[in-house]
Amino acid sequence: MARTGDNKHKDGCAGSFTKYLTSAIFFLYLGHALSTWGDRMWHFAVSVFLVELYVNSLLLTAVYGLVVSGSVLLLGAIIGDWVDRNPRLKAAQTSLIVQNTSVTICGIILMVIFMYKAELTAQNNWILTLCYALVIIIASIANLGSTATGITIERDWVVVVAGGDKCALAGMNATLRRIDQVTNILAPMAVGQVMTFGSLVIGCGFVVGWNLMSVCVEYLLLWKVYMKTPELANKSKHEGTEQEMKELNANGLGADKESVPQEEILNEPDTFVFHKDQTTCESQKMRKTSTLSQILKPFLDGWVLYYKQPFFLAGMALSFLYMTVLGFDSITVGYAYTQNLSSSVISILIGISAIVGILGTVAFTWLQKKCGLVRTGSISGIAQLSCLMFCIVSVFMPGIPMNLSTSSYSNNNSRNNLEGSIFSTAAPRVWSGDNVTTELSNGSSTMNTADELGSNTTVLTSVILLFTGVITAKAGLWSFDLTVTQLIQENTDESARGVVNGVQKSMNSFFDILHFILVIIAPNPEAFGLLVLISVSFVAMGHVMYYRYAYKTLGSKLYTCCQPALQN
Repeated sequence: MARTGDNKHKDGCAGSFTKYLTSAIFFLYLGHALSTWGDRMWHFAVSVFLVELYVNSLLLTAVYGLVVSGSVLLLGAIIGDWVDRNPRLKAAQTSLIVQNTSVTICGIILMVIFMYKAELTAQNNWILTLCYALVIIIASIANLGSTATGITIERDWVVVVAGGDKCALAGMNATLRRIDQVTNILAPMAVGQVMTFGSLVIGCGFVVGWNLMSVCVEYLLLWKVYMKTPELANKSKHEGTEQEMKELNANGLGADKESVPQEEILNEPDTFVFHKDQTTCESQKMRKTSTLSQILKPFLDGWVLYYKQPFFLAGMALSFLYMTVLGFDSITVGYAYTQNLSSSVISILIGISAIVGILGTVAFTWLQKKCGLVRTGSISGIAQLSCLMFCIVSVFMPGIPMNLSTSSYSNNNSRNNLEGSIFSTAAPRVWSGDNVTTELSNGSSTMNTADELGSNTTVLTSVILLFTGVITAKAGLWSFDLTVTQLIQENTDESARGVVNGVQKSMNSFFDILHFILVIIAPNPEAFGLLVLISVSFVAMGHVMYYRYAYKTLGSKLYTCCQPALQN
């Protein structure tokens, strides 16, 4: 049964979340788990697919990321405004269908490309280019659907289901993030093993099949949550312009005609015809202006509204963290492939980072209870920056392929014998005593000397340090993300949750675009070390902004840990 504000605990967070573990929350978690599983499989798989299509270069992957993030940047506020204006169930179900349908279509196109790539390259190269463009465009539409789903469920439904209890809201946010991290462990491992021991075509089919099967179940679960939480049907109306536009159009069509006296209409027909034609032209112009303003107004008003929010600096701080190549996104996965890491190994690393992320969500709930929400963000930022020092050290270690003089678009092959599929020709190393046996794709093997082994160890040192920093920083990152998420949830009016979170998504995408632009400028692995240094700098600037927000909110109390009830 749904809760109201009268149900809130007065004695702290202890036990409050357990009380609210109802069937509605269970269905919400289950639906989120299914949706996130498919989303994580798709994001991991598409990163591998794009690297495979454009061998040993991050260029196509960066273009894909640029288009996806650019679409959210331009349409994030508009999508959020659409969520605010529509009933909750309609918004959730529509975005879910758009997301899954787009992924299915995109997966089918990729299957066709991998099955007939040789023929398309030899005879109809323009068709192959068209397929690449279709994949990127449709994947962007899928991401927009995912954005709308995230705003609807994670930023609005969760707040309503929590019933106004901040402790329950913190627990639900943390649980949703734990589900995200668990799927980060299992989903990439599942699809990674399918692609490694099967084929890319089988991997595409696996992702497509999952989306087709899960969309019906997710649709039903959303309906279950909606029916078990009556408050979801009561949505504060977002002050829109639809009625105003109708009145404007009505006035535009009739004002001039009504202003002409009846005698003038009867006695001067030519003049009436002139006025009638003029009215028609003016009304057409007004319609065009009204349509344009109706499109732009949510975008402009959303950004102005967001800027006036008390958590503006905290939201900006979170956005700065998106300007990074250290997030296990498509860029990180692509770089790992250039360093001779197989899809199986990468999926395991992603799984380990997800486990660390889960620990970060546990730390968030504990810190939020002991030190308060604002202080939790400061502590999380310090933890993340400390871990990223491993990444900085890795840049200056021998063995990292850092050579800024290399042409950005030369597409040099740093991997041996990379002529076909990454999964079929990559040469895995097998340890055997003091030597290393490299298994070739034809079944033969070669023996590397001890000197070569020492060289390989040197290279591994840099890679190990890099991914140690990336993985350990996840604890601080996810704790900080949960902090800012709850700050936005608690301080945003119900009627503006969609547009405010849409603008937040847009800001995140803007900084995401910056890191993709940098990769497009320097797509070769030899420039990755420089991108690491730039990424850590932006993360540091983001946490400086959050510190400013925290000090402005709490003042000198920021440095004294106390119970949440005593903070701001």
